[in-house]
Amino acid sequence: MPAPSSSPTTTPGTSVTPGTTAAPATKAPAPSRGRFGPVALVVSAGVSVQFGAALAVTLMPRAGAAGVVTLRLAAAALVLLVVCRPKLRGYTRSDWGTVVAFGVAMAGMNGLFYQAIDRIPLGPAVTLEVLGPLALSVIVSRRPVNLLWAGLALAGVVLLSGHGGGGFGFGSLDPAGAAFAVGAGAMWAAYIVFSARTGRRFPQADGLALAMAVAAVISLPLGVAQSGSALLVPSTLALGLGVAVLSSVLPYTLELLALRRLPAPTFAILMSLEPAIAASAGFLVLGQAMSVLDGLAIALVIAASMGAVRSQIGRKAQAAP
Repeated sequence: MPAPSSSPTTTPGTSVTPGTTAAPATKAPAPSRGRFGPVALVVSAGVSVQFGAALAVTLMPRAGAAGVVTLRLAAAALVLLVVCRPKLRGYTRSDWGTVVAFGVAMAGMNGLFYQAIDRIPLGPAVTLEVLGPLALSVIVSRRPVNLLWAGLALAGVVLLSGHGGGGFGFGSLDPAGAAFAVGAGAMWAAYIVFSARTGRRFPQADGLALAMAVAAVISLPLGVAQSGSALLVPSTLALGLGVAVLSSVLPYTLELLALRRLPAPTFAILMSLEPAIAASAGFLVLGQAMSVLDGLAIALVIAASMGAVRSQIGRKAQAAP
């Protein structure tokens, strides 16, 4: 699952990922010698997010999925509010409506995703979640070629559905878990839209900090209802803080550093690797093995996401004077 950063845009694909900031028009892309640095930062951010999700799975027996979401969002909100110190005055009702909608989308995306990974392996959960941004990319671009990428992604989902005999396809996945993952993808698409709008209305990371606080407030009653006093156990709090740092705070920092030197399209394509990173984290931390067909399914969705991003880049290049 993506880590939102502070200057959103609407680059399509898996990587229609909030936080992708286009490189200034007056600056040439960094030379290849310096490109490895920001690329490594983006990949590290993805690794941090997905291993944070794997850590969250290990915490769920103690706090439940809703409790883990509450701990993550509350800890991340606290850190962002302290660091950003967003001002509360000078905004219109429309501005506040946008940031609240962003927070609702964030809470929904996290809540549904954590319900998914509580039921199904991390790799297929992220693969199914990625369908939301990919669908948004296809709809926004309105290019016939993107139907090809949509078909490729659909082929990946069919393999995950168990028709190819994969090890953990839909046929063997918990149906509710798969539905939660698809729902998380839909909320991710909404998150992208409102992330971009929030970025235009609020300076720096102020909008992100405020939206994270909204998301934490929304998730709090659900977490308390499911876990109650278990959320206050010191070891649970410590693990929840670890999830927040790995899944939110550290990725934000790494992505912001990378985006100062890396063009948004490159960032977007790199973010398309999230399902593969998630599958690796699931295997290494949780012992969730993959079959060859499972790996092929994930690869098809990654290829579809990359293709959709590159198609949109080509469209913008043709439209440029």
